[in-house]
Amino acid sequence: MRDDRQSGATPRTPHGHHHDHGDLPAAPRRTVRLTAAVLVPAALATLIAMIMLWPGGRDRPEEAPDAPRVAGQVLAVGLVPCPLAPDGSPASPSAPTRCGTVTVRLSDGQTITTEIPSGPGAPHVEVDDRVILLYLDNAMSGSPYHIVDHDRGRALWVLAAAFVLAVVAFGRWRGLAALAGLAVTFGVLLLFVVPAILEGASPLLVAIVGAAAVMLVVLYLTHGLSVTTSMAVLGTLVSLVLTGLLSAAATAVTRLSGVSSEESSFLTMNFPDVNMHGLLLAGILIGSLGVLDDVTVTQAYTVRELAHANPGLGFAELYRRAARVGRAHIASVINTIILAYAGASLPLLLLIAAGNRPLDEVLTNQLIAGEIVRSVVGTIGLIAAVPITTALAALAIRRGTPPPVRRPRRPDPLELAWEAGGDAPARPAATRP
Repeated sequence: MRDDRQSGATPRTPHGHHHDHGDLPAAPRRTVRLTAAVLVPAALATLIAMIMLWPGGRDRPEEAPDAPRVAGQVLAVGLVPCPLAPDGSPASPSAPTRCGTVTVRLSDGQTITTEIPSGPGAPHVEVDDRVILLYLDNAMSGSPYHIVDHDRGRALWVLAAAFVLAVVAFGRWRGLAALAGLAVTFGVLLLFVVPAILEGASPLLVAIVGAAAVMLVVLYLTHGLSVTTSMAVLGTLVSLVLTGLLSAAATAVTRLSGVSSEESSFLTMNFPDVNMHGLLLAGILIGSLGVLDDVTVTQAYTVRELAHANPGLGFAELYRRAARVGRAHIASVINTIILAYAGASLPLLLLIAAGNRPLDEVLTNQLIAGEIVRSVVGTIGLIAAVPITTALAALAIRRGTPPPVRRPRRPDPLELAWEAGGDAPARPAATRP
């Protein structure tokens, strides 16, 4: 574990002196040892728990085989007038508005004809569209092929390539490390968390182990093996524990079962061994982890950069200045969280607004109450992460070797005005000697 000491050329200050990160005392060995004494056992415990909980040793519930899906390209669309109701009245709102047939060339070269898809959410197809068809060999009449969706494979690959190029172009090697961390996150979620929960393991335990694995691997992979990153890891770990305790208490007090939507009800019917209350807690933890990483890394590196910019700052001053940055960050993150939940739940909000139900009835509904608990508990965990991580980082930097003593300098009027929050005084015009 390196000690955040910088190397390379040392810039010259306006007074002609050299200073670099050597002015910032390296983290003492005692601090490195204490950090390793906490994080190494945590990493070993996470590894052992992942091995014990790894899916594959238990039988998963049998599922009915899915109908085969094939890809194709629309060659022609033949429109015909849609039939009227038997009594000649206008068709109901749920009746199809486009009727006719679609000619599709399948990926194996076969050409078939099927009906234009209809119904709520049915895809709107045109000539040259790439589509996905479902093959139902037990269809009572008509073609066994049915268009169910558009084929978005190529468009998604283009977007993914643009995303990778943008990250690498701006972040360079750090961007590549971030992409590798993203791959690790998806790997843990898809290969460990989801299969283990489906096999009946405790969702909360699986979420804790998976979140710890993602945090330990991704943070060090993205930001390097250093004391500063270790303080961010410790701050994230403590905040996750606090978030887990708060979420358990909040869901118990509000009597949330975790079964509040069509998806959760369907999951309960098909996988009765899944603990839905634990799944709710797991979702809160995993959802909080991404923003927690952002907050803790920002605070740890803010403390480091402040200490580098002014090595004379002590623990209290470092904490005070970094906490000021953290408060501004949290104020914006809270709005981000609320907007993210509102954007994801916009159809639900529209249904609530159209129902004209009393506000207290809406807020106490299990679906809405679950989202409120999720956002409130996650926000409290984020708020707690700021002072915890800031204190740990400031203590690690200022522990041991005292900062160098510097001669006091005359305060800059602009800095004084900035600290006081007032207007800056006008600088005197430069005079020719």
